[in-house]
Order: sequence, then C-alpha cells, then structure tokens
Amino acid sequence: MMQEQQLRNVSRETLNRLRHFEKLVLKWTKKINLVSAGDAVNIWNRHIIDSMQVYHVAPKVDHWLDLGSGGGFPGIVAAIMAQDDAAECRFTLVDSDQRKCVFLRTVARELELEVSVKAVRIDDLEPQSAGVVTARALGDLSVLLDYVNRHMSSAGTALLPKGITWEAEHVMARDRWFYDLEAIRSETNPGATILKIKELKRV
Repeated sequence: MMQEQQLRNVSRETLNRLRHFEKLVLKWTKKINLVSAGDAVNIWNRHIIDSMQVYHVAPKVDHWLDLGSGGGFPGIVAAIMAQDDAAECRFTLVDSDQRKCVFLRTVARELELEVSVKAVRIDDLEPQSAGVVTARALGDLSVLLDYVNRHMSSAGTALLPKGITWEAEHVMARDRWFYDLEAIRSETNPGATILKIKELKRV
C-alpha cells in the first residue's frame, strides 16, 4: 500500500529508472555490500520509498549535495525523481569508499543522470554552497551539522533522516547550534523522522 501511494504520481520513465536502479543495487550488493541482506528483500520501502520521501519535502534548488552517498540513498533516488520536475538541478554525491563511487558513477551513466561523484573524505571536500544537503545514516546530528555548515548555502536546507534518538541528538546539538527545525515523521518507519533544518548558525 505504501509503495502504491508513493508511486501513484511517478512517470513511467521515472519508475523504469527506479527499477533499473534497484536491479543495479542488488547486483552490486553481492560484491560490495551496499545494503544488508535483510534490507535487500525490502529495498523499496526500506531505501527507495524512504529516499523519495526526502525528495518530496525538499525545495527546488540548482545544486543538491548528498554526503556519505554509499548505495545512492537518497542521492541517486533524488536525482532520478528530479528528471520529472527539476531537471536543471545538478547533484553531487560524496563517498570515501572508492568501490561505492564506481557503483554510483555506473548508475549515473546508465540512467543518464546529472550527477557528479566525488571519491573523497567529507573533511577534504571543498565547500559546495549547495541549496540542499542530505546525509543518511552518517552520524550524530552535531557531527552532521558541522558538515552542513561547511557545505550548505546561507539560504539552504538540510534534510537529515534520523531514527528514534533524534530528539536526544537535537538537545545535544542545541548547545552548539542555532537552527530552524521541522521534524517530519517518516511514512515508512514509525520510529524515523526527517529533520528539515534551515538558518543554521553556530552558538
């Protein structure tokens, strides 16, 4: 049911790209462990639909930065979705794992996506001034906000999917940061939330 609701307004071309992406993830996972065995059998709800949620709450921008992109969630999924309504947006995906970057470049090439893949540590990445910054399962909120502050434009938005510990992380982060926060409940996982953060400043 959740999958049907999320895919109802997706074009046939976008749906075909998402299915192609799914096949590539499952194929490469056998070699470089992009997703766990348990998640592989539920890849649509656990990863693809979850990433689509992030795209749907994002503003339209010209540069989207995805940190710790790994298997392409949410970065590749967002780039696929943008083909329908934000084709002018360019995507930068960052991961320090060279093998995962080869995978991401393969996906971008096969699906003809406007994606640049940078195989560097986030700490070594030059400032990006991105309109949207995403990071999924990358670390504690206080650590993520250091990255966001370096790479997000002054008018930008950070979209950070978090689990059930997000409120405790938020309390800790307030010791170091001021920001506007909208906590958006996940539709695929009742214990998960997408943190939509703007106006980020150090205390």
